[in-house]
Amino acid sequence: MPIKLGVRELVEFTLRTGDLSATSGSQNTALLGAQIHRRLQKQRGENYQKEYYLEQALTLNGDDYLIHGRADGVTLTEKAASIEEIKTSETVFDQLSDNTLTLYWAQVKIYAYLLMTKETDLDQVTLTLTYFQTNTETTTQTDQVITRDEATAFFNQVIAEYVTWLKFRSDLRDRRDPTIQQLDFPFGAYRPGQRELAVAVYKTILTSKRLFAEAPTGTGKTISTLFPSIKAIGEGVIQRIFYLTAKQSTRRVAEEAVSLMASQGLKLKSITLTAKDKIMFPEEADLTPEENPYMLGYYDRLKPALLDLIQHNDQLTRPVIEDYARKHTLDPFEFQLDASLFCDVIIGDYNYLFDPQVHLQRFFATEDPDNFFLIDEAHNLVSRSRDMYSAAITSRPLDHLIDESRDLAQATPKLRRRLQDLRATFHDVAQPMLADGETDKTFLLPPENFDHDLARLVEAIHDWLVDQPQTPFTQAILDYYFAAISYQRIGEYFDDTYRMRLEVADGNITLKELCLDPSAFLADSLALGHGAVLFSATLSPMTYYQTVLGGDQDSLAYQLDSPFEPEHQAILVTNYIQTTYKQRDANLAKILLAIKTLVDGKTGNYLIFLPSYSYLLTVSQAFHLAYPHIKTVCQEAKMAEADRTAFLASFTADPSETLVGFAILGGIFSEGIDLKSDRLIGVGIVSVGLPGINPETDLLRDYFDEQSHRGFAFAYQIPGLNNVFQAAGRLIRGSKDVGIILLMDQRFASPRYTDLYPRHWQHFRRLYRPEHLTTAVQNFWHQEVPQ
Repeated sequence: MPIKLGVRELVEFTLRTGDLSATSGSQNTALLGAQIHRRLQKQRGENYQKEYYLEQALTLNGDDYLIHGRADGVTLTEKAASIEEIKTSETVFDQLSDNTLTLYWAQVKIYAYLLMTKETDLDQVTLTLTYFQTNTETTTQTDQVITRDEATAFFNQVIAEYVTWLKFRSDLRDRRDPTIQQLDFPFGAYRPGQRELAVAVYKTILTSKRLFAEAPTGTGKTISTLFPSIKAIGEGVIQRIFYLTAKQSTRRVAEEAVSLMASQGLKLKSITLTAKDKIMFPEEADLTPEENPYMLGYYDRLKPALLDLIQHNDQLTRPVIEDYARKHTLDPFEFQLDASLFCDVIIGDYNYLFDPQVHLQRFFATEDPDNFFLIDEAHNLVSRSRDMYSAAITSRPLDHLIDESRDLAQATPKLRRRLQDLRATFHDVAQPMLADGETDKTFLLPPENFDHDLARLVEAIHDWLVDQPQTPFTQAILDYYFAAISYQRIGEYFDDTYRMRLEVADGNITLKELCLDPSAFLADSLALGHGAVLFSATLSPMTYYQTVLGGDQDSLAYQLDSPFEPEHQAILVTNYIQTTYKQRDANLAKILLAIKTLVDGKTGNYLIFLPSYSYLLTVSQAFHLAYPHIKTVCQEAKMAEADRTAFLASFTADPSETLVGFAILGGIFSEGIDLKSDRLIGVGIVSVGLPGINPETDLLRDYFDEQSHRGFAFAYQIPGLNNVFQAAGRLIRGSKDVGIILLMDQRFASPRYTDLYPRHWQHFRRLYRPEHLTTAVQNFWHQEVPQ
């Protein structure tokens, strides 16, 4: 299959010079630009064909390519041919930079070449550049005629420049592939389950499928997925791996895995992408693009910087990117994105692929079978993806903006009018609900007129922003503008998997586009590559995750057993404790005694997880009053990084006294932390972790009931149980770890829950009396635990 190369990508990479444009400009004009395109295209004649697709296959540097793109409009008659390229911006046409005009004309010239290659009887084509100035709605049209010979010469010139970089990429691959072919599994021997997982991943790549894999802690998921994927690169099956996850800690593990293979001879380019707000240089924060030295002349310095970076580094971590960005005076965020085009392994957050508002256009504008996706900690993608495809907008900022604008000459009458109109529309939408004495309501469709008035405000702000000075009012307007743009973009996805939520609290009206089921959108994203492996230590029940994460009929499922001996871990269920909300007070004494029994078994460190902060305070304070001689530490409602570090540092190795830590189930300490060996020897979990009853989760329940799934399980039970699995997973982190998991809720023993347990939990024990717990704890610590 040929490598696809977009006309715009080709032109921008080879011909772009000058400054880096403001990121905000590229974000906030996309939607408006598309609307203007459609408006202008409707005005054209009957022979006008909009979004005219063109392509040309050719071989470059030994590889097959497909140059492709869509011209905004093509008119073909018996006597003539013309191509129109439409561009939009708020800049006056006469003030456009020379390089901007060069890029505009270059794109349409390439289309002319492709058109004349397709229509062999054409000797020349008329090129029309239509420029629409958005703030004045002024249209400027410029024409030029290009002959077949001129178009061919221009195309060859662009391709010749591009081939230089293709040769650079090809040389990198020629250096890379032999080292992959010679690479052995970096640990010599496989752990139990590792070879099976690696083989399953490799077969998934060969068959272009999606694999959902549950690999319990200790399997070595990162190396077991990266190693076979890299071997597939060496075989030419794929060319690029995206290792995507939700947490910084797992990104570091992926970096370490690549570094380990590099130490054994692997010559491969990898990069870790860092969020803009984290990698931006501090001195850039208060500068406009026109003042920012890292953006001014960016493209004039980019290519030498890329050569310098790529030729001298294989692992492009954040410090490396920052060092070279400073050396060449380049914006580090954009520099890392440009450098990623030359990398074989790209490590980053889920949003680079899945988030419709920030995904990487340079990689995911079209399907590319050279890309393969490794989705780590995939259980986190369920809630993250619902957030990605949901958006909300509120009325309160409008109140402040209207009040501030009254005495500001900076605020025009039109801007104030549009702000007032939208606030009035908010109140019109909410009035029927308030008249009925309600504070929240759900709709199947967006409220009438709201989107229209929001669009008018967006357009008014867009026009007003031109040449506005940087003031607190300008920034407040911008903040609301971006929220409105986000709401509009998500509105384009609104379908029967969505519900509209209307809420009023303290006079603030909120409209939310709530995505209940983004699985189809996730599937579309996964389809942009060769295939995918979605994996986690907790993907039980597997059918649930395949349903909500974009699995299809051909998706594969694979569940490994724990690599550790079952005797290392006791799973005890107190069948005599009830923690439903109504029973909590009556069972508090039983909970305190159960925790005391657990920690009396052996001196050491223990973590007790509770489903809410208020319940944590109740239990931890009562425990301290009942047993003041036992040292305790509690998670706080808000903790800075230093506080988190101090909390974890309390769990020391080889402790001389018992420590009981109290933490929130589903919180910052319930996953992603490693307390190995005797830094943690017991985990207690109070309640089954059900999310609190609320209207949005009820909507999830009702939606999945309508889809013939178990609504309560999908909305409440399984997400809560996943938090339990994650918290319990803090206990056994290595082959020498030993300890007890104490589940304090009789519901844990019911078939409704036990049927959902992973295979390595099937040896759990039900305990019916407090004395049974005492015996079980004592017996566990006195048994001969295999080493």
